[in-house]
Amino acid sequence: MKASKILSKISRRDFFKLSSQYGISSVLLGAGALTGAATLPNIARAVESTYDRRYGKEAKHTLTLGAAGFNQQNLLIERAGVLEFARDLEERTDGEIRVEFIGDNQICGQLSCAEKAQLGVIDMYSASTQNSAGSTPYLNVLDYAYMFRSRADQYHFLYSPESMDLLRNPLEERHGLKFLFSHCELRGLQMGNNFADKPLVTSVTELAGTKNRVTGTQLGRIAMELLDLNPVPVAWEETLDALRTGLIDGAETWASAVAYANMSPAVTQSVDLRFFCGTEHTGMSASVFDSMEGHLQDAIMESAYFTQVHVQAANEAALVNTVGFSDPVLPGTIFDENDVRPAFLSDEARREAEEMCSPEFQPAAWEEWRERINGWAGGRDTYQEIYDVARQNTHTLAENVEPRRWWKG
Repeated sequence: MKASKILSKISRRDFFKLSSQYGISSVLLGAGALTGAATLPNIARAVESTYDRRYGKEAKHTLTLGAAGFNQQNLLIERAGVLEFARDLEERTDGEIRVEFIGDNQICGQLSCAEKAQLGVIDMYSASTQNSAGSTPYLNVLDYAYMFRSRADQYHFLYSPESMDLLRNPLEERHGLKFLFSHCELRGLQMGNNFADKPLVTSVTELAGTKNRVTGTQLGRIAMELLDLNPVPVAWEETLDALRTGLIDGAETWASAVAYANMSPAVTQSVDLRFFCGTEHTGMSASVFDSMEGHLQDAIMESAYFTQVHVQAANEAALVNTVGFSDPVLPGTIFDENDVRPAFLSDEARREAEEMCSPEFQPAAWEEWRERINGWAGGRDTYQEIYDVARQNTHTLAENVEPRRWWKG
């Protein structure tokens, strides 16, 4: 049974009592491993067993993982894989590495997790690459408009050896962060109450002149300006209130983010524009990684690979069965219960948007940032090379993309 369902069987008071006794990481990992009836005594025994295993011997390394606004419940909506990674890494290293998971914005938020890893406040982090781009601008490399056609293209690129020179190595060299794994979706426009009574959006031109939240990505702003979407910088934690109060008409983000962040009551249409990446990635301080013994470095990479494969399958299923991002929307899903209507654009409508904003068709608008990012990548043509790798993908379904250990070539 899922950890969130198990923990929902006990009171908030009992949850905090267990957490104060065994620590939040042991409670989350222990609940997720429970196989018997979800009663308080059984949950307590599972948590105690997990605690004893985790603390049965002294860890060589205790790593703090700051996971923005994530917790055991919303990680079952957007399957970012953070807890699976922590659990697998501890088991794979037989307790030599212990991971202390701190979510719910307690130690860092979407805009600050990567920066706090750079500063040494935390060792590992999980946040979107777009929000992290404010402090780690090389992450803009993922955000050229329409560089990826589909989630399958995104996974194909992340598994590819080419991702080392085009994404991972420049990030590490320039910003001191090691990109481990990521969930993959493509961003659309999540429209608020102003679109409740309007027909489903069929073209981005129907959204012209609306005011929409943008993340920390500079390249996302370029695309939105070209599409006449009036990008307004709003922190992720403030987006829900901005949608509710009408400060903005919509927000650029992806479907499972709407669901996991409890934004669904304020969203009426989820427009599948797919105009640039939505990548909730997990990374770590490169200096912390480099300080590890060789076998532990190998374990971190293998756990990252394991988690990438898990996320690829789990998030594809959750999009349909939990979020409700499908046509028709499945009953009982989050979008169904909150009357969120997915607006899936035609290939022609997306092509229209692509011709309005992508570097292929509007090169001048991208020239300054493209030149800057290419310089950071040692002179590589980042847009064209990632574009070409993505189009080596032959799969239309993301779950069918072949996993590869990207660092082994």
